[in-house]
Amino acid sequence: MEQYSFWTSFALYLLFVFAMLVTILGNAVVIVSICHFKQLHNPTNVLIFSLALADLLVGVIVMPIRAITAIYGCWFYGDTFCQIHASFDVFLTTLSIFHLICIAVDRHQAICNPLHYSRKITMSVAVMMVCVSWALAAAYSFGLIYSKSSVAGLENLTASTDCLGICNISFSPLWGILDSAFCFFFPCTVMVCLYTQIFIVAKQHVQKTGDKSKCSNDKGRRGLVKQSECKAAKTLSIVLGAFIFCWMPFFMNSITDPLTGSSTPFLVYDGLVWLGYFNSSLNPIIYALFYPSFKKCFHCIITLKIFIANSSTINLSV
Repeated sequence: MEQYSFWTSFALYLLFVFAMLVTILGNAVVIVSICHFKQLHNPTNVLIFSLALADLLVGVIVMPIRAITAIYGCWFYGDTFCQIHASFDVFLTTLSIFHLICIAVDRHQAICNPLHYSRKITMSVAVMMVCVSWALAAAYSFGLIYSKSSVAGLENLTASTDCLGICNISFSPLWGILDSAFCFFFPCTVMVCLYTQIFIVAKQHVQKTGDKSKCSNDKGRRGLVKQSECKAAKTLSIVLGAFIFCWMPFFMNSITDPLTGSSTPFLVYDGLVWLGYFNSSLNPIIYALFYPSFKKCFHCIITLKIFIANSSTINLSV
């Protein structure tokens, strides 16, 4: 592969550095917000905290090496580090989808089964969901890469592309379908069904109360809580939509590419990978734009009000 011109390489460096800074700083702000502000200490935000940590690791571990190899078009770091990098790549992607499943279940219980939500989804349950997600994602990704199950039968292909694919993650036709189905299409289908049911129940609630925009008298407090839960569900459904938008092209290619003899051009493949990485940059932006509590937290952090005494007890409600 030919190297880019100076100005093209410079533009790519700027783009990649910008993406890494947004990913690292944005998710760091989410993590600091949840840790510092006591009002955000709830099961849902435990899951969001862990998702932000996974996105932060994408910016710290995966993006920098991928940026260098994307510009120079060749992998310089040997087979061992290639396996490590590929494992973390698959691990963090799989981890994101597992977290989104947990968040969808959490919101489903909060909206569709509110009377039993606080009993079923406690802080300890949320922590357990996080631990199971990290363990399952690690077992799947590192096991898949180090067992080399996904490349069985592709030895000749991988040997002929040692310096062309910048340590691409190769899949046989069977594993291309299995991995995409297990890590993306089936989970996303389940989550879309859950969120659909959530919004059907929310719509029914609005019809029963008779007024979507305001609450009154004895129903005020309960209606306000329900409205807040619905806003949170809408925001997190946008997070799911962003994940699907960013990663669906890559997983579609994971199915079709092995069936066509790995004919996807290098630039197209790399573009699909980076589109997926940009999802880790989008999540904190979505929180800042659509989640009122996080919007206030971000403002406090940016304006340095976080260093004021008792800032952790600030009222974040709207």
